[in-house]
Amino acid sequence: MTPAGSQVVVEAPGVHRVEEHTPRQPGPGEALVAVHAVGICGSDREVYQGNRPEGYVRYPLTPGHEWSGTVRAVGAGVPEGLAGRKVVGEGFRNCQVCDRCHAGETTLCTAGYEETGFTRPGAMAATLTLPARLLHPLPDGADLTAAALLEPAACVAAAALKARALPGERVAVVGTGTLGMFAVQFLKAVSPAELLVVGTRNDREALSRRFGASDFRLRDQPLPADFDVVIETAGSASAARTAAALLRRGGRLVLTGIPAPGADGLDPTDLVVRQLEVHTVFGAPPDAWAHTVRVFGAGLLDPLPLVTHELPLTEFPQAIELVGAGDPKVGKVLLRP
Repeated sequence: MTPAGSQVVVEAPGVHRVEEHTPRQPGPGEALVAVHAVGICGSDREVYQGNRPEGYVRYPLTPGHEWSGTVRAVGAGVPEGLAGRKVVGEGFRNCQVCDRCHAGETTLCTAGYEETGFTRPGAMAATLTLPARLLHPLPDGADLTAAALLEPAACVAAAALKARALPGERVAVVGTGTLGMFAVQFLKAVSPAELLVVGTRNDREALSRRFGASDFRLRDQPLPADFDVVIETAGSASAARTAAALLRRGGRLVLTGIPAPGADGLDPTDLVVRQLEVHTVFGAPPDAWAHTVRVFGAGLLDPLPLVTHELPLTEFPQAIELVGAGDPKVGKVLLRP
C-alpha cells in the first residue's frame, strides 16, 4: 500500500522519530482502523523514558493504547458490517484458549503479556491493524474525541464492577486524576447516598462536584471512616492507606493505582480484624469494556472536560513533557494523527 499519514516510532528510551506510515492490510480475523485520536498516559511516558518494567515493552515501538477511530477495512472472517463503524479497542492481546481467558479474565492470560502500544504496534499512527475481536463498536453519533478516553474509563469500569456498589451505599474515590474522575462518574451512576472525593489539590473540587461528588476533602483533612465502598486511583501507597481508612468494617476496597515497587502497603492485621474486602485492577477485561461503551452510549460518561490539550503527532515529545510536568492545568493530552 502507498504511505498514508505519519507514525511515531520510539527506537529506544529517549530516541524517537516521526516517519511516513504505510497501512497494513488486515489479514484473516483482523480490521484496519483509521485512528481519530490517541491519548497519552503515564505508561507512555515510561515507554519513552525507558523505566517501564522489563517484559512490558518491546522496542522499537509505535506507542498508543488509548485510542478511537473508524474501521476502514476488514479481513476474511470478519463481518463486513463492521466496516465504517466508529470503534474503540481492547489492548491486551490475550490468547483466548488458556483457563484465565476462558474465565473471562483476559488481563490474566497465562500465555504472557502482549498489549497494543507496548509490545505490539500502537495507535500513534494514521491507522492501526489489530484483531477484530478486540473492537467495541460505538453508537453512530459518538464523539470520537471523547471516545479516545474510553480505555482508562474501561480500567475504572473494571474497578466499579468489582466494587459492586449498590444504590444508597456510601461511596468514595481517592485520587482526582483522569481515573479518579471516571470513578466518580461510574459511582454516581449507581445512585449512592453519598459520594466523597479525596485528593491533594483544591482545584479539582469543582470538577469532582460537576461529575457527581457530594463532598470533597483534601487528604490531610479529617476524614470519615464509615464508607461502604472506596475506589483508589492515585497510585501511591499512602493513597491506598487513606482509602482503607475510609471504610467501615467489612467495607469493599478496589485499588487501581500502581505505586513504586517496594512501597509500604496496607496493614494485614487491619485488613483481617476489620474484615475488609480488597480487590485490585490492572487493565480491563471484555466485560469492563462492554460496560464502559454501554454507559458512554447512554450519556452517563462525559470524558471531554478531562481533555486539555490536542496536538499533532509531530509534537509527541512536547506531549510527553506535558504529561509529566505536574502542571495542574494539564489534564488529558491527545495526539491527532
